[in-house]
Amino acid sequence: MENLEEIKIEELKRIQLEILDNVANFCEKNKINYWLDCGTLLGAIRHKGYIPWDDDIDIGMLREDYERFMELYNKENEQYKFYCIENNKKFDYPHGKVIDTNTILYEPDMKHGKKIGVYIDVFVYDNAPDDNLEVEKMFKKRDKLLILNVVKNSPYFVSKSTLIQKILRFIGYYVLKLLPTGFFSKRLIKNSSKYKNCETNKVGNFTSYSKVAVDKDIFSSFVQVHFEDRMYSAPVGYDKWLKSFYGDYMKLPPEEKRISTHKFVAFKKKKSE
Repeated sequence: MENLEEIKIEELKRIQLEILDNVANFCEKNKINYWLDCGTLLGAIRHKGYIPWDDDIDIGMLREDYERFMELYNKENEQYKFYCIENNKKFDYPHGKVIDTNTILYEPDMKHGKKIGVYIDVFVYDNAPDDNLEVEKMFKKRDKLLILNVVKNSPYFVSKSTLIQKILRFIGYYVLKLLPTGFFSKRLIKNSSKYKNCETNKVGNFTSYSKVAVDKDIFSSFVQVHFEDRMYSAPVGYDKWLKSFYGDYMKLPPEEKRISTHKFVAFKKKKSE
């Protein structure tokens, strides 16, 4: 049994920031573009740090940068490792994560969750077709594959599920478990990179849950923005980017929605005396 010490929320954030610092320094050194993404970028612009009720960090990369990062990052790091389905067959997520290997994390708990480590998410953005109907088709396919992937990888049931939903998910879990690891993740990546070698004017996120496809000029260059007490990269068109995600992003949500949606338990590996 490993000697473990539970990680509380403030230490979790400190570890996440240390991962982000390592990634940011590596990307700057290797001329790889990245940006604070999703709620992390929103937190940077609206709060100059974490959204007060948030507890994770997301970054984004265009496909070309993502693949260079995947190729190079692990060669220079021991404590921090980048995992994705492309470089680890046991890592069944359609996007990447940079993990602190000195930690262990389960989502949502030790009974139901996969054993990974404290991480930051790395989302890949691919060329999107200029035809909005084609974009919608890609999102619909993505949504179906994501649902199947979640059912395959987790017997965890949300409390609001009806009895019928729980039974169907229970059956689906054990049927889909017969498929090899990465079955749906690989198909998500194939769908996402469909236009990889095509000239298009848009990019989109086709491996996560957001339905965002925007003009490439948002990423024509990058600027530095405050996050906590540090500076990180953001797309020059971050205002347009955030509006496509959140609409009026400077407006706070109702109080009842200011809660974290993430469930996890995390531990630090303690050195033996």
